[in-house]
Amino acid sequence: MPGPDPLDLTGRVAWVTGAARGIGLACVRALALHGARVVGLDLKLSPELLAVAPDSRELNVADPAAVAQVAAALAEAGLAPEILVNNAGITRDGVLWKLSPQEWSSVLDVNLTGAFHLMHEAVPLMRACGRGSVVNITSINGERGKFGQSNYSAAKAGLIGLTKAAAREAGRFGIRVNAVAPGMVETEMAEKLPPEVKQRAVDESVLGRIAQPGDVANCVLFLASSLAAHITGQVIRVDGGQYI
Repeated sequence: MPGPDPLDLTGRVAWVTGAARGIGLACVRALALHGARVVGLDLKLSPELLAVAPDSRELNVADPAAVAQVAAALAEAGLAPEILVNNAGITRDGVLWKLSPQEWSSVLDVNLTGAFHLMHEAVPLMRACGRGSVVNITSINGERGKFGQSNYSAAKAGLIGLTKAAAREAGRFGIRVNAVAPGMVETEMAEKLPPEVKQRAVDESVLGRIAQPGDVANCVLFLASSLAAHITGQVIRVDGGQYI
């Protein structure tokens, strides 16, 4: 007789930020496919998201008061999370001496501080149920740096540090905190890049292609599941070997 499916997330609630498209939407679909009740969180909800996650809410993750309000409302509705995926992110690229203070701050506010706001509200709710899994979407550019992305690289590097510190703090409560570091991913954001930039990423990859959103979502699903029950404080690259 086969045992229980270790990827079965039936009965578990998952919050996913930046959920309306791209990697976030792929994560929503993967988690829902395996039984989770998913709440997508984004500035603007898409029909594709609502078709899979009708409990989704509009949210600016950079606004701590809004995050606290939505988190409290979800908890009151019986939707306290056991899974949190911090995926919301923006770019405002430019060499550092041309970046405005606002371009610097906006990227840090969403990509790093936004993840803190969600964890600040979600971790106590996870403590109350005695378990949880947080997955932060960072980037290989947070590990290696990237020309023209000092703000983005700094935010994603900070997210790695936040992941490791939170893993140490939350582990005693049965809460695991990990990060996934994609290379370039075939999303709407990547579509706006010049062809030569995308080709450079393909050339860097030892597998000869850039990732699809589902490649990242599969790693998130693994980390959220019982298959990763003894994994915490780790950064897993999903980059096809771009950064070996």
